[in-house]
Amino acid sequence: MRAALSRTATLSGTRALGMGRCLGVPCERLYSRSSSRFTNEDAPGWYGGERLRATTILSVRKEGKVFLIGDGQVSLGSQVIKPNARKVRKLKEGVICGFAGATADAMTLFERLEMKLQEHPETMRACVEMAKAWRMDKYLRRLEAIMIVCDKDVSLTLTGTGDVIEPEKGVIGIGSGGAFASAAALALVDVEGYSAEMIGRKAMDIASDMCVYTNKNYVTELLDAAIPPATPSAP
Repeated sequence: MRAALSRTATLSGTRALGMGRCLGVPCERLYSRSSSRFTNEDAPGWYGGERLRATTILSVRKEGKVFLIGDGQVSLGSQVIKPNARKVRKLKEGVICGFAGATADAMTLFERLEMKLQEHPETMRACVEMAKAWRMDKYLRRLEAIMIVCDKDVSLTLTGTGDVIEPEKGVIGIGSGGAFASAAALALVDVEGYSAEMIGRKAMDIASDMCVYTNKNYVTELLDAAIPPATPSAP
């Protein structure tokens, strides 16, 4: 009995210290296997991993306008290596896009999306086909970025996991400060007198004050959007 207790204590100690052998497998081998699978996306408190988050991109749709805004900061670990990067651009007439992630990956995805838009003029269909290719293609699925795509009818989020998401209230935020920016925009979107651009700029100011990876060197795009028909009131 005493020998069994001693053996149990020894095994628990080796597990806690990360040394010796655990269940017949060297603990250092278990550690190396688990650490090789660990990425920034698994870290607590991270949303989308370090490479996907070190920026803020926000889209606001209100009263016939679509406003897309992104900051210009490029971070490498604890360093700011560029303050005025352009992460928002026009893909074609009537379609604008912003990205959070590795620049080279995003440029490749922009090119593929432009090709899909030529094949399928409807933005929703083009984005769905793009998401399918991004998910299935063995080269594209290695690309790390998140994209916002907007036209006069829809605002969409595209990810490498095959997601094509349309927001309920016309507000999308991605990147490290995306949650701050989208929360601020949602709080302002129903306020009378606030345009889409005013909401977007105010929300980005709040996000840049709270997120260390976001600055105030904004790049913006503005579109005229389709206004949904008014819902008739009940008699």
